[in-house]
Amino acid sequence: MNTDNIRSLFPILNQQVYGKPLVYFDNAATTQKPQAVIDELCRYYTTLNSNIHRGAHYLAAQATEKYEETRIAVQSFVNARHSHEIIFTRGTTESINLVAASFGQAFLHEGDEVVISAMEHHSNIVPWQLACQRHGATLRTIPFNDQGVLDIEALPGLLNEHTRIVAVNHVSNTLGTINPIADIVTIAHSRNIPVLVDGAQAISHMKVDVQALGCDFYCFSGHKMYGPMGVGVMYGREELLEKMPPYQGGGEMIKEVTFEQTTYNELPFKFEAGTPSVGDVLALKAAIDFMLQTGIDNIAAHEKELTDYATSRLLTIDGIRLFGTAPDKTSVISFLIGNAHPYDTGTLLDKLGIAVRTGHHCTQPIMDKYGIPGTVRASFAVYNTIEEVDALYAALKRIAPILL
Repeated sequence: MNTDNIRSLFPILNQQVYGKPLVYFDNAATTQKPQAVIDELCRYYTTLNSNIHRGAHYLAAQATEKYEETRIAVQSFVNARHSHEIIFTRGTTESINLVAASFGQAFLHEGDEVVISAMEHHSNIVPWQLACQRHGATLRTIPFNDQGVLDIEALPGLLNEHTRIVAVNHVSNTLGTINPIADIVTIAHSRNIPVLVDGAQAISHMKVDVQALGCDFYCFSGHKMYGPMGVGVMYGREELLEKMPPYQGGGEMIKEVTFEQTTYNELPFKFEAGTPSVGDVLALKAAIDFMLQTGIDNIAAHEKELTDYATSRLLTIDGIRLFGTAPDKTSVISFLIGNAHPYDTGTLLDKLGIAVRTGHHCTQPIMDKYGIPGTVRASFAVYNTIEEVDALYAALKRIAPILL
């Protein structure tokens, strides 16, 4: 894989920040977009702009065809059985909220329990807290150790006749840990308990096969996989989606409406009320095409090389502390320099042209476990280079004595 060729596809990378070449290491928050994705978004608004599904004219028909082509592309990308198991949303957060609200309405009752992990993003905590509060259920958590590895052996003891769903992330956005989803699904399914997976941090780093994983729901965002913001996916197993009520009411999700009652549309439209972000959905297909053309295995191998190299380099810096050292992890490195506040480190790196994320990363329970306010997070993507890692190392070597 030629990284220079890959980088040339991303126009935003060809700029300077504070007189320094931009080094973008904030990919876990959002990835940059290749020109093909930007072009597809522009193409929709300049040549196809129209509402979908309900128009009889040419533009509506063309927009609808491309919209549904994207649904089929997503189905293939995650190996879902049916295209109608692919529901378009605004992102991972909305996808999880959809399941928590709709599944909760159908299946959660007073005295029931929901199991999540202790390393979840707030987007896979708060929706379940709301659902539990709404239905009188209880939230339970799978612990993790100091390395950032889930205690899977504790999971069977957390499951009982009151457990209605297990919701876990595929990859931790703070620790980089890759969780053993297939094993979690096997344990949960042995008790006939469905599993939701937050795939926001996995979808751009590895092959995702929802049938091989066996999960019942898989949620992810376009903007973390080189696509636009404002679009996401909720994969749901057909048998469960059929039993769940709509998440929102309005246009498209109905068959018939009278003042006495409403009958709902078939899948997937039952869960896609109102006008969708059509241009963003079409651009998502361009992002998928980019990943497939680049090769997901190639992306994973390149990011592993960067992560291993960066980890070894950073560990030579006096005072540095790494958080998340699981043996199986993706391209995220969370660290602190001594007891320096992460914002101070991030601000100094920014002045040197290096973009990182600072704070609790919407995972405050993780920070509470380690007794820290937050971390500095460097996260890598396919367009990052060894030379950029060297720039991060040199910058940290320069600022560490100031902060210690």
